[in-house]
Amino acid sequence: MSPLFTPVRLGSIDLANRLVMAPMTRSRAQADGSPGELAAAYYAQRAGLGLIVSEGTQPSDDGQGYLTTPGIHTDAHVAGWRTVTQAVHAKGGRMFIQLMHAGRMSHPDNTPHHRQGVAPSAIAPGSQMFTPTGPQDIPTPRALSADEVRQTVADFRFAARRAIEAGADGVEIHGANAYLVQQFFAPSANTRTDEYGGSIQNRARFAIEVATVIAEEIGAEKTAIRLSPGTAMWGIDEGHEGPALYRHLVAELDKLGLAYVHVMHQGNDALLADIRKLWSGTLILNRPGRPREEIGSDVTSGLADLEAYGQMVLANPDFVDRLRSGAPLNTADRMTYFGGDARGYTDYPTTGASVPA
Repeated sequence: MSPLFTPVRLGSIDLANRLVMAPMTRSRAQADGSPGELAAAYYAQRAGLGLIVSEGTQPSDDGQGYLTTPGIHTDAHVAGWRTVTQAVHAKGGRMFIQLMHAGRMSHPDNTPHHRQGVAPSAIAPGSQMFTPTGPQDIPTPRALSADEVRQTVADFRFAARRAIEAGADGVEIHGANAYLVQQFFAPSANTRTDEYGGSIQNRARFAIEVATVIAEEIGAEKTAIRLSPGTAMWGIDEGHEGPALYRHLVAELDKLGLAYVHVMHQGNDALLADIRKLWSGTLILNRPGRPREEIGSDVTSGLADLEAYGQMVLANPDFVDRLRSGAPLNTADRMTYFGGDARGYTDYPTTGASVPA
């Protein structure tokens, strides 16, 4: 049997296999930021994977960037997510809720308080975002004061506690894909001259503080982080010091004993190998665009402990069964990725010709 299908211990929980559902924004939350009525069915359908990581979930109103993304900081949010985690657990699955602060990747028209986005520095990403009136330029964000940075760290702590109250098995900090945590890493987005800017130690400080307070709040074994070293999108440029920053960051995070580091690999194999050496815990690896014939190769080689998949899981609720049997995979419908109803969300067929409840 492929090691991909063998059980593994993750923090304080046991997983049935080494396949992970990667976090994917689906923009189907209700007006108050609670998961939509179909979310429980959507995630429960995919509970056959060893671990589900939820879509990015904002820790505060300031953390929201896109339309109809869910939050995890109000009583209504907790109640909504509890229906999701209960549905996943009833199917034997495990679930971490991803905490995502969009930072400057936001538009006032998309947030409940209609405020200017916040970021390490007042630098616009130079891109557009979909809003209720169509695509608009993303405005220049407001730079967070040092006190506001510390409050944002506290917001992450609070959201992590709320996620556990909602029944999540843990939380994953979104430190990737050009959102707030990675904005602190990148000199193109962070020109601060205080303790959160300048040196690689200072630019990594926010991420380390967030991980530290969450581990204190809910336990290190329930705390994880996702990173995407080398991401070059939406104005993010980590510069020549980028690899050194990640080596410092991972070494510091390793001291906390977190449940896992989840790496979205951008092609720097030498850095990935160093991360593997520096990180003594569980490593989840996500290689965007990985062909089917290479699924399982990183677990087999020992480079990763688990492998994460996005679009393939989105389109195949029975992803694990299809891999085991060699059945063909459904193709994801890009037109239904964001927003909408059950179409392209809970109606993908399984090999049994019916969608699981």
